[in-house]
Amino acid sequence: MSETRTGPLERRQRTGLKRYLRTPKGLVLTLLCLLLFIGAVDSGTPHGIFNVCVAVITAVVCDTIALWLQRYPIRLSDGGLVTAVIVGLVLAADTPIAVVIAATAIAIASKHVLRIGRKPIFNPAAVGLLAAIVGFHASESWWGDLSAMPAWSAAIVLVVGYAIVQRVNKFPQFFSFFAVYLAFFAFEGAFHVTLAADAFRNPIINSALFLACFMLTDPPTSPARYRHQIGFGAISAIVSGLIYLTFGGLSYLFIGLLSANLWKLWITRQKSVIG
Repeated sequence: MSETRTGPLERRQRTGLKRYLRTPKGLVLTLLCLLLFIGAVDSGTPHGIFNVCVAVITAVVCDTIALWLQRYPIRLSDGGLVTAVIVGLVLAADTPIAVVIAATAIAIASKHVLRIGRKPIFNPAAVGLLAAIVGFHASESWWGDLSAMPAWSAAIVLVVGYAIVQRVNKFPQFFSFFAVYLAFFAFEGAFHVTLAADAFRNPIINSALFLACFMLTDPPTSPARYRHQIGFGAISAIVSGLIYLTFGGLSYLFIGLLSANLWKLWITRQKSVIG
């Protein structure tokens, strides 16, 4: 009798899981976990996986507290899980636990505090990671973009990222980012700017691919209209390039993305005023 009763339930659970994995957030989580597995196997250490687990637990706790304070129904936020995994994949595997917790908490807090309606203004992972750099001098190895592997690993990130870009319909944004990004650094390279040449090599190119596929395309913090997507990608690339050539480091990608988030906020306000 028990087997007869649980059979339909199990089938519904499997169907529900398959349905969830077809959603944008479900697909993103699945592919991020794939990169997590590949990166962890290549590094030969569990420290990176441990950091991701710490980030996930922190995100769940912070999301629960935020929902409770706002008197919303308590639920597991898949957006918070995506943010946590990204934070864990970007921070160096030897990052202190306290810094991982702080970066994730700031990321989740920004999602609930800096928002219009129920949509965050800024990409939460970018906020948390930039705060980790500026406030805690955290090291960011971007090990989840397989940058520690040979140059051909960029192809894996590109193939995995293609599935995300296609699922969320962000091709104009992705291509405008990389068209401007590559043109910008090619132009600077023509004038023998040393840092410009580095932008085409691993690990820099892997980081740009990861950001363009998994962070730039975040639906709540990026525009839906194609013409706005083109502007969004171009602004992110230009600001990123200028910051990189001026200061170096890896924070330039976050600053570029957050600048594009501000531009999206501006066009949203313009539409509401005109409307």
